[in-house]
Amino acid sequence: MTATAYRLTQYARGGGCACKIPPGELEDVVRGLLGSAGPDLLVGLDDGDDAAVVRIDDRTAVVVTADFFTPVVDDAYDWGRIAAANALSDVYAMGGRPIVAVNLVGWPLDELPNELLREVLRGGADVAREAGCHVAGGHSIDDPEPKYGMAVTGLADPDRLLRNDAARPGLPLSLTKPLGVGMLNNRHKQTGEVFPAAVASMVALNRAASEAALAAGCTAATDVTGFGLLGHLYKMARASGVTAVIDAAAVPYLDGARDALAAGYVSGGTRRNLDWVRPHLQSSVGEDELLLLADAQTSGGLLVAGEIPGAPVIGHFEVSGPSTVRVA
Repeated sequence: MTATAYRLTQYARGGGCACKIPPGELEDVVRGLLGSAGPDLLVGLDDGDDAAVVRIDDRTAVVVTADFFTPVVDDAYDWGRIAAANALSDVYAMGGRPIVAVNLVGWPLDELPNELLREVLRGGADVAREAGCHVAGGHSIDDPEPKYGMAVTGLADPDRLLRNDAARPGLPLSLTKPLGVGMLNNRHKQTGEVFPAAVASMVALNRAASEAALAAGCTAATDVTGFGLLGHLYKMARASGVTAVIDAAAVPYLDGARDALAAGYVSGGTRRNLDWVRPHLQSSVGEDELLLLADAQTSGGLLVAGEIPGAPVIGHFEVSGPSTVRVA
């Protein structure tokens, strides 16, 4: 079999960020596991931020993250690009600049040829090069399911971070990439149909969005990945002690996402996302709209508390008692 004949998505149960452990279960696992604490640990486990941040001095903080997942597309090079962009996004979501990454690889040596792995790594290296981030080795294991990602280290100004707990009442809510890649990726996995716009969205770096948020004086952001827009927004609202309000009609979607939903290509991860948020959700829209908002994204855009050029405003934050998400 030639390398191009392999369908990588068929070698994994899930795909992309949809294969994450569900948010509620994950929070149960890590509850109380705060590790070492101190004044220089600026961001840790407390609020579910995208990366850890440690202060080095008054002008420098180190941002550290790791992210990997099973194939989200069949093309090995594209999977590598998507996984790298997704891992780098955690640094951008904190307001940082990635400087060095190491590869994380699980590969079924008896099932898939090494030339495919080379293509995965080439894709990751090309995106890291675009980001100006060095790739310096990594770690690999023989694994029955293929997995790829990166551990990334970045730098940030400790006084200009983007955090989950810094959203404030009255701020607009901006989204820098359209939703829908989860639905389209699930359709790709089931049918083999290719969606170039979804791939283009996933490989696009969040660097410009992060820089724009910092330039606008924003202090709160997260990237939209496996827990869906609703899941990541609820975590931000809870950490900040505010209510988030979404104007469903203002949320952008990739072409074909609604058709994929109508055809039933909804991942289990998306349904689990909605189930987790539902107790904290007030909604006047239908179930299909909520499934789109809970769609498990891979390498999604930034969700920013503030307005930045080129990004649609999809809602706002306001004061409340218990933190909730309202969809209208």
